[in-house]
Amino acid sequence: MPVIIDFFNDCQITWLAIASSNDLLELLLLASIQRAFMGAALMGILGGMLGSFVTLRQLSFFSHAVGHAALVGVALGVLLQINPTWMLLPFTLVFGLIVLYFIDKTDLASDSVLSIVLSGALAIGLILTSLIKGYRGNLMAVLFGDILAIDTTDLILTLLVLVGGSIFLLSTLRQQILLTLNPDVAQVQGVPVQLYRYAFVILLSLAVAVAIKAVGVLLVNAFLVIPASTAKLMSHHFSRFLVISVIVGSISSIAGIMVSGIFNLASGPSIVLVQFLLFVAIFVWFKFSLKAA
Repeated sequence: MPVIIDFFNDCQITWLAIASSNDLLELLLLASIQRAFMGAALMGILGGMLGSFVTLRQLSFFSHAVGHAALVGVALGVLLQINPTWMLLPFTLVFGLIVLYFIDKTDLASDSVLSIVLSGALAIGLILTSLIKGYRGNLMAVLFGDILAIDTTDLILTLLVLVGGSIFLLSTLRQQILLTLNPDVAQVQGVPVQLYRYAFVILLSLAVAVAIKAVGVLLVNAFLVIPASTAKLMSHHFSRFLVISVIVGSISSIAGIMVSGIFNLASGPSIVLVQFLLFVAIFVWFKFSLKAA
C-alpha cells in the first residue's frame, strides 16, 4: 500500500508543478507535455479503431484478459531490469496467440478458456511481483498508467502499430465487416477467416501493450471498449460508427490529460473517467431525445 501511495504522490507532485505555471505557451513547449498529447491522440485513434471491431466481435473479455495478464510481462521486466515496454510487447503477443489457439483446439467455451488462462497468468504475475525488492515505481506506473512517462520510443511504437493496423483493417475492410457480421458466410465466400482472426489478435495484443503505459494494466480494456460503445449509441452504420469511435477515443484521451492536470489526478484513470462520463452523457441524451420524439 505505501508503494501505491508513493506512486500517486509522485504523480500529484508532477502535475502540481505543471499546474502552478500560468504561461500556457510555456507549458505546451515542455517536451513531456507534447509527447503526452501526441501519445493520447495516437492511442485514442488506435483504441477507437480497434475497439469498433472488439465490441462487435464480442472480444471485450479477450482484451481484458490480455491486459490483465500483461502484469506478468511488467513484473518480468522489472525483475530483469529491462524496460517493461519491451517485455510487454512479446508477452502480450504470445499470450494472445496462445489463448486463441486454446479456444480453437478445445471444446470449452471461449469465456472458460479466457478465465482459466487469465487466472493462471495473474497468479504468476502476483508471485513475480512479490519477488521485486525495493522501489517499484516502474511497476506502479504501468499498473495505473502515467502518460507523462511515455518517451519517443513509445510514440514510435504506437505510431507503427496504428499505421500497420490501419493498413491491414482498411485494405481488407469489406472482408473484416463480413467476418464481423457472419464468419460462416465469410468462410463460404473465400475469406481467410483463420488468418484474419490471428492477424487481428496480434494487432489487438500489440495495441494493448502500447496503451498500457498511458492508461495502465487495470484500465486498458476500458480504453478499447468505452469509445466504441459510445459510438455505437450514436450510429449503427459501420463506416460512421468507426469514424465516431476514433473521434471519441482521441478527443476523450486529450480531455483526460487536461482533467488530470487541472485536478492533479493520475492520467490513466482520468482518461477512462472522461470516456465513461461521455458515454453516460450520450446515453442519457439519446434516451431522452428518443422519448421526446
